[in-house]
Amino acid sequence: MKPVLLVLAAGMGSRYGGLKQMDGLGPSGETIIDYSIYDAVQAGFGKVVYIVRNYFLEQFRETVSKKYSGIRCLDGAPLEFEFVTQELDKIPSGFTLNPEREKPWGTAHAVLMASGAIDSPFVVINGDDFYGRESFRIAGDWCRAHENSHGVYAIVGFEAGNTLSESGGVSRGICRYDAEGHLSAVVEHHDVRIDGDGVLRGDNSQSSERVELRPKDLCSMNMWCFTPDYFEKSAEIFGSFLAENGQDLKKEFYIPYAVDSMIHAGSGACDVISTPARWFGVTFKEDRPSVVARLADLVKDGVYPSPLY
Repeated sequence: MKPVLLVLAAGMGSRYGGLKQMDGLGPSGETIIDYSIYDAVQAGFGKVVYIVRNYFLEQFRETVSKKYSGIRCLDGAPLEFEFVTQELDKIPSGFTLNPEREKPWGTAHAVLMASGAIDSPFVVINGDDFYGRESFRIAGDWCRAHENSHGVYAIVGFEAGNTLSESGGVSRGICRYDAEGHLSAVVEHHDVRIDGDGVLRGDNSQSSERVELRPKDLCSMNMWCFTPDYFEKSAEIFGSFLAENGQDLKKEFYIPYAVDSMIHAGSGACDVISTPARWFGVTFKEDRPSVVARLADLVKDGVYPSPLY
């Protein structure tokens, strides 16, 4: 069984403008997505599904097809690609769209768009985050071990100290879990950074207090492992979400919300699996030089070839 990689890229065009998400950061012009694809293939993945928006679908498809056309999986088969779109009006029948709404419906809605393209365990990632090869190996192993599982999912947790930006505070969802490693909640913390006294802290969104965090606290970087039954359960929760929030102009249907709903309803459980990898990405424009430098160092150390493809 070869896991599927689901890349959330629908919001990238609006954040960066056009196809800046395909802007080169590696020594030979590689993008962060390029490294994710490379690492996924090395970890035994066999298919990539992109979630994009209609307005940049064709340009994105052309760019991807040209760049990745010769990639082979570990068994020698061609790497498969599929593209699906996320749009505001893609909601279940019986619900009406507020014509004034402009914001997308969120990451859990984006994942639902891929229900017709995935029939095996899959891993969700952001298109603009660097997760590291070890993270894809861990996620791929989990998928293969749960090929026939139902109602059990996983989040790949990164140590908070490995996810900081040198340019300012970041928002991080800190994972809360029991002794068996089962997720109980993802608590959002804002302005996570090392304060002047050398202590890692963040603003807890639930208590509105600035609290001390441990560098090894596991946090969500939106890397999730799901089995296909997730789609049906998430769709049901989305219907309830729309019934309550369908006319709201800003509320979004996020993956942690969907998973939390399953946990509390007893219809799903979520393992917390940790990765030692160091995350990085361009959270702030000032992060770009450090990301370029890190990728150059990884190439220099022989972790990646250059060019990748």
